[in-house]
Amino acid sequence: MDPKKIEAYGDELYQALLSRKTVPPLLEREPDITIDDAYKIQSRMVARRIQAGETIVGKKIGVTSKPVQDFLGVFQPDFGQLTSGMVYQEGDTIDLDTLIQPKAEAELAFVLKDDLQGPGITAMDVIRATDYVVPCFEIVDSRITDWTIKIQDTIADNASCGVYVLGKTRGDPRALDIALAGMVLEKNGELFSTGVGAAVRGSPANAVAWLANTLGKLGIPFKAGEVILSGSQSALVPIADRDELVCTVGGLGSCRVSFSGRSIA
Repeated sequence: MDPKKIEAYGDELYQALLSRKTVPPLLEREPDITIDDAYKIQSRMVARRIQAGETIVGKKIGVTSKPVQDFLGVFQPDFGQLTSGMVYQEGDTIDLDTLIQPKAEAELAFVLKDDLQGPGITAMDVIRATDYVVPCFEIVDSRITDWTIKIQDTIADNASCGVYVLGKTRGDPRALDIALAGMVLEKNGELFSTGVGAAVRGSPANAVAWLANTLGKLGIPFKAGEVILSGSQSALVPIADRDELVCTVGGLGSCRVSFSGRSIA
């Protein structure tokens, strides 16, 4: 794709983020767009956030579990960049008016103590490089109208990153079976879904290793201190004013988040 078009689409998605208004699917307007083009558009969108004063604080893996793949009609993983403007802590209330068409997903976050760069990274390498894991929520939010996306659309849109919430309970991944640990997701005090780490590429650590190797081929390392979101273990959760979500990981603990206001969509 022409570099000027890549820049223009990245700027368009950044403006959609700021204005909280969606744009038509890129693939409808550019039928020949490739995944490589889409990642270049993502880079431009993220660069605009960095220029505005945000910093990169981690990475996320998207579209790893079957429920999310089925909902989106996207059947391969992707990745996005986490920035300082996306961070919430457990107990915070997220204002839905700051988002467009948000949905929540529960997952496990890895916080690294060592740098990690592929290729050749294994799940065991990930465990060794991890300081701790925490339960978390990612609030995904597409800038594409009505979530009408294919893989190129969500990649260009920074893997549909919205914001994320980290739990306070830290666990040692060397002492916790993250593949077999069950996750229970409650919405407003009622069971919404259950999951298990193995739903994410066999183990969340496998997903993180995949991303380390994928980014390693691009010359992008994981840095000590970064947060890596390993991919949803739940179905996507619709959210509205006054909703409260709690996800609990067996042997680890819980993450709780509430919402106020009304989302744009």
